[in-house]
Amino acid sequence: MKEMALFFAALADSTRLRLLHLMRDGEICVCFLQGVLKTNQPKISRHLAYLRNAGIVEARREGKWMHYSLKKQNRELQRILDEILGQISKYPEARQDVKRLQAIQCCPARYGFSSPFEEVEKGD
Repeated sequence: MKEMALFFAALADSTRLRLLHLMRDGEICVCFLQGVLKTNQPKISRHLAYLRNAGIVEARREGKWMHYSLKKQNRELQRILDEILGQISKYPEARQDVKRLQAIQCCPARYGFSSPFEEVEKGD
C-alpha cells in the first residue's frame, strides 16, 4: 500500500502533472522541460527526482543531458495514469505546454557544446 500512496502523492502537484503530460508521447530531455515550463533546472530536477522515487518515470543519461520517460506501471496504476494524463490534456495550460514543446529547440551551445549541425557544416 505504501507504493500506491507514494504514486498518488507524486501526482498531487501541478508541476509534476505537467512534466508527466510532456513525457506522455515519449522520452524528453530536461532542457526541453525547462524551456516549456519556463523554470530553472534545479526545480525541474527536484520534481523529476520525486517522480523517479515514486517509480513513475525513468532516466537515461546521454553525455551531459538527462532524458526522462514514463515508466511502465502495473495494469491498475497504468490505467489510472493514462486516465489522469488524458484529463490533463483538456486543460489550457497543458495544451499551451504542448505548443511550446513543439516550438522549442534544444540548444547545446548554451552549455558549451557544438550542435551536430555545426559539425556537418565544418566538414563541407
